Amino acid sequence: MTLTETILAAHAGRDRVSPGDNIWIDVDTLMTHDVCGPPTIEIFKREFGEDARVWDPDRLVILPDHYIFTDDPHAQRNIEHLRAFAAEHSLAHYYDVGTSRYKGVCHVALAEEGFNLPGTTLFGTDSHTCTSGAFGLFSTGVGNTDAAFIMGTGKIWVRVPETMRFVFEGALPPWLMAKDLILTVIGDVGLDGGTYRALEFDGEAVFDLSMEERMTLTNMAIEAGGKNGIIAADEKTEAFVRARTDRAYTMVAPRADARFVYEKVYDVSQMEPVVAKPHRPDNRAKVSEVEGTPLDRAYIGSCTGGKFEDFVAAARILEGNRVQVDTYVVPASTEVSRRLREEGLHEEGLRGEGLSGGKTLWQIFLDAGCKMGHASCGACLGGPVDTFGRTHGTEVVISTTNRNFPGRMGSKQSAVYLASPLTVAASALAGVITDPREVLV
Repeated sequence: MTLTETILAAHAGRDRVSPGDNIWIDVDTLMTHDVCGPPTIEIFKREFGEDARVWDPDRLVILPDHYIFTDDPHAQRNIEHLRAFAAEHSLAHYYDVGTSRYKGVCHVALAEEGFNLPGTTLFGTDSHTCTSGAFGLFSTGVGNTDAAFIMGTGKIWVRVPETMRFVFEGALPPWLMAKDLILTVIGDVGLDGGTYRALEFDGEAVFDLSMEERMTLTNMAIEAGGKNGIIAADEKTEAFVRARTDRAYTMVAPRADARFVYEKVYDVSQMEPVVAKPHRPDNRAKVSEVEGTPLDRAYIGSCTGGKFEDFVAAARILEGNRVQVDTYVVPASTEVSRRLREEGLHEEGLRGEGLSGGKTLWQIFLDAGCKMGHASCGACLGGPVDTFGRTHGTEVVISTTNRNFPGRMGSKQSAVYLASPLTVAASALAGVITDPREVLV
């Protein structure tokens, strides 16, 4: 069985499952946020009763992150709804905005707070819940009704997906990031090529990636229609998890009898930086093919591109330079924000004491002329009109986010190119789409 099949079989109490099987499984963790949490709660109370209790308060995680730094009364009402429900059920894992417990983007916070446990099942009311599969677990997004059912029972019905396997061989060149790898995959299979399938990532280049970079791969499995993205857990996974939690888990290893519906092998030494052109994540092009396209904005943030190492990559290019277009920097979490304010760059472009007299990453971005935002989803989902970094007109934007459909970042008239933090930073400096190989030193 594949990694996904093995995990689902264990949670169904079976020795074996096959693609297409319909099974009931136990859920280890349920996550929701401020957009989908209130309707999920309403359905839960309607179906289970006003006095019903959640199946396990320790397994429910609520992370407001989408529409929070806004004066919009509807968004504020959602937070009030979550706050009241968390108090009513004495939820230990409610991370309220406006308090010291606030974390930021749910998918990054799940990793930081130790909820991504290898071999477990994690469901969330957000399509990018597949991010957590980077830790060797089955993680996927569900609708509000399914989430309400989990909230009341701790179980869910699933159909076992087929698995597609993508192998990246070789040593990753310094101008490529995980974003280039996943945009290449999506460009190859299309928006629906992975529909209701598991996307499993393997190979030397994948396991050389940090956990943050692996999260970028699994995060965008949904952009190919995937049910989930997954990477086998290894020593890096275990070190990351054990530094954050003492919860029990069982690592699942690849099995020799695994069968895949599709396999593709890439040689990363032959790959180039890529973008997804408007208005589809599968509208892939090499950066060299669109180089020189004029830009109005650059955006570095989101669950896909707002992790600490995403900003380290961008700072390698921006340090000592000035951006030529409005450039927005939005940390994915309060932990990332803290680290940006406290850490700098090594000469190798890694974490540590800063260059230029101990300059922090935050200061590097400020000195480069970037506009700094609060830890949140920011403009990734558009949001209310006062959302930081939201597009309002016909801007051409290059962004580290994960979707570029019309209106995704605000205005339906804007055009969004998706790219790695390296490509976004290089382009921000030039004011046109630029290959990062031209500026990396």
